[in-house]
Amino acid sequence: MNDFHPGSRYLSAAFGVTWRYLHNLYTRPAQFIPSLLFPLFFLAAFAGGLSVVADSPDFGYYDYTAFQFSFVLIQASALAGVFAGFSIASDFELGMGRRMMLATPNRSAIVLGYAIGAASRLGVTWVLVTGVSLLAGMDVGGGGLDLAGMYSLALLGNIAALLFSAGIALRFRSLQAGPLMQMPIFILLFLAPVYVPQALLTGWIEPVASVNPVTAILNASRSLLAGEPTGVLAAYAIAFGLIAALTVWAITGLRRAEVAG
Repeated sequence: MNDFHPGSRYLSAAFGVTWRYLHNLYTRPAQFIPSLLFPLFFLAAFAGGLSVVADSPDFGYYDYTAFQFSFVLIQASALAGVFAGFSIASDFELGMGRRMMLATPNRSAIVLGYAIGAASRLGVTWVLVTGVSLLAGMDVGGGGLDLAGMYSLALLGNIAALLFSAGIALRFRSLQAGPLMQMPIFILLFLAPVYVPQALLTGWIEPVASVNPVTAILNASRSLLAGEPTGVLAAYAIAFGLIAALTVWAITGLRRAEVAG
């Protein structure tokens, strides 16, 4: 008599996908190391090369390194989700995805497994980006709860990016779809207030940034780091709304992959 609970089988399948993803990631430095160096490059370029922006009398934020750290944190978290999408596409292109679907009765466990894997890799990324920022002289204005809220927003960004990328990867099942996963995320990120606060944006980018969902998340993250939380509930509502919509996107992509066999 099999007394193995269906819920346990579901989680076992999800964690199996997670283990495989993380094992492949950490045993292939050529895949993992560039994803760590990428956010550090942006941190050095923005926080170092553009620090003179903070001398503007209207800048208004307490520390430019902290200002850019919030962006790089969210960017690195989102890109970790995108890179997991690359792994999904690669697995299906090489035939492993089909084998996982045959071995998993409830195939949504596959998406969950990749999502857990994408979130799990954030620990190393966060430690590295935060450590380098602190060594560069970043001041932290927020307390423990503020910082927990900031990292939680970054985690939600990671999940949203993974679900978006998974939806594309499962529809195309080829690494040739990589640009379709990466470019929309880059566009959203860089149409937010990256270099200066939202109040200082001018021209066409100002109305675009005002409706960009990343803007609310980024502004809330910066306010939490400063210890002066503003717009946090709205940022969480937007993040959870994105995750809900993108969950449907990813699951319908999974249905396409099932039909394609």
